[in-house]
Amino acid sequence: MVRASTRSISKRTAVNASPSSPVLGKRSAPSSPIPKSIKDEPDTVKDEPLTSVKDETVSPSKDTLASRKRHKHTKSIELEPFPTFHRPLPDECALAHRILSSLHGARKRPANIVAPTNRAGCGDSPSVLDALVRTILSQNTSDSNSSRAMMSMNEAYGGALKWKEIVEGGQPKLQEAIKCGGLSVVKSKVIIKILEQVYEKYGHYSLDHLHKASTEDAMEELLSFDGVGPKTASCVLLFCLCRDDFAVDTHVFRITKLLGWTPAKANREQTYHHLNRRIPDEHKYGLHILIVTHGKRCDECKAGGRAAGKCELRKAFRDQAPKGLKQEIKEEMEDEDDVKDQVKEED
Repeated sequence: MVRASTRSISKRTAVNASPSSPVLGKRSAPSSPIPKSIKDEPDTVKDEPLTSVKDETVSPSKDTLASRKRHKHTKSIELEPFPTFHRPLPDECALAHRILSSLHGARKRPANIVAPTNRAGCGDSPSVLDALVRTILSQNTSDSNSSRAMMSMNEAYGGALKWKEIVEGGQPKLQEAIKCGGLSVVKSKVIIKILEQVYEKYGHYSLDHLHKASTEDAMEELLSFDGVGPKTASCVLLFCLCRDDFAVDTHVFRITKLLGWTPAKANREQTYHHLNRRIPDEHKYGLHILIVTHGKRCDECKAGGRAAGKCELRKAFRDQAPKGLKQEIKEEMEDEDDVKDQVKEED
């Protein structure tokens, strides 16, 4: 399963002086009032570069793409992108979760992660390396295309998890095997490069040690691989490593903008860091899946859709949605900036 803008919102002194800025993992009480439409609801629930902060320090001495990504991610932990923007409130997250569950069915994390054989998914594998490759195949394409690419790759190499055979076969063979999934030139280079990096570092093709790593350490290691951005790493954290991390794909980015959960100027990576702080952990897994599902099924909320006043989710947040926001929200490529930068550096 993961930027375009170079916009920054620095002003570190203002951030440091803000008493309302929550620390990651410690959520402060919201200072803005709860909308009336939310107060009336029950309180329980049934069930590819960071541009948010201007870099004012000296860049890492080894100015590689990987070190820049880790450096920027670390900065995002220290300074949140929008410290005075308090939405979504916890009650808003609970309300959205209830509405989407009623529309599409509740989504709960499975007790055991099983890698599907007929679907690539986005991080859907107990093997961290397999989850990472599946997520890369899912970048900027449909579920059906990424699944065809995965099955074609497995057929070309005589089965799943044939990492050694993929590396030894070379990039042109992998490119041909996954061409049905789109962006095969870029993705084949990224996958082989990651496999080479893993083997060079550990002497075998596995990243399963990340199951025992802290969430922050796992995120930093995933970001260290060429072609892996926050969206891809977040999907591996959420679905493979079973961590409470709120991945922002194209559907989440679009719909949360329509609900007014992020400032209109926020880009994809800023949206990830903002929502990952604001959304309570107990809602991250279910809300992510349900928003993605809703973004594919709802005629008003899908890409290119038009508001008709019938979507239950949008009606619930009508008073809080930004006024005059165009339905056509510019979509940002999923981690493709990192992917293309990596390929460019190699070339």
